[in-house]
Amino acid sequence: MSGLVESVKGALGGQPDGPAVAQPAVEKAPFITTNTGLPVFDHHNSETLGRRGPILLEDFQLVDKIAQFDRERIPERVVHAQGYAAKGYFEVTNDVSHLTCADLFSSVGKRTPVTARFSTVIHPRGSSEGLRDPRGFAVKFYTEHGNWDLVGNNIPVFFQSDGMSFPDLIHALKPDPITNVQEGWRIADYFSHWPESMHMFTFVYDDVGIPKKLSSNGRLWR
Repeated sequence: MSGLVESVKGALGGQPDGPAVAQPAVEKAPFITTNTGLPVFDHHNSETLGRRGPILLEDFQLVDKIAQFDRERIPERVVHAQGYAAKGYFEVTNDVSHLTCADLFSSVGKRTPVTARFSTVIHPRGSSEGLRDPRGFAVKFYTEHGNWDLVGNNIPVFFQSDGMSFPDLIHALKPDPITNVQEGWRIADYFSHWPESMHMFTFVYDDVGIPKKLSSNGRLWR
């Protein structure tokens, strides 16, 4: 019984009676692993159907990486955390039934409840809305057949072309998990390995990076 108590105390962080037992050194694996310990030799490129085809759900390494990222809450990894929304309705004013079979466009005068949300992407909750950052938008239509979500950004390009590297991008841009400070050197170091992101930076560091106001002329931001 005393041996069992000592084992439990050791597992909970307590110091068991008797001499300390040296713990074996843990060797760092020379490669990244999945949550189940399988080696991952390429964690930047998704499996696709052909050179420019759709991404395959059979790519379990991609699913494992994205699933891990989606569940990260402490430290905060949630994108589009800071934003504001407006509620209203969408009304069909012209007959477009010959173009679509969607129920919310089925007849003139049909109204569908809708919520529109605008947000920054990287900066956390409580941050200023005037910081330089891409802006995201999300429109949720509450149709009779379920919710239809329409999402996007106010910039027509993105930092990377493959979504498998998206968690790494957010980890580089978000504050340090220990100090909670956003570090410029880490951001610069990460993007130095992704020359394709330069196109996105030309937008972010233009006037688009700090929108002046919401616009009603068909564009999302000025």
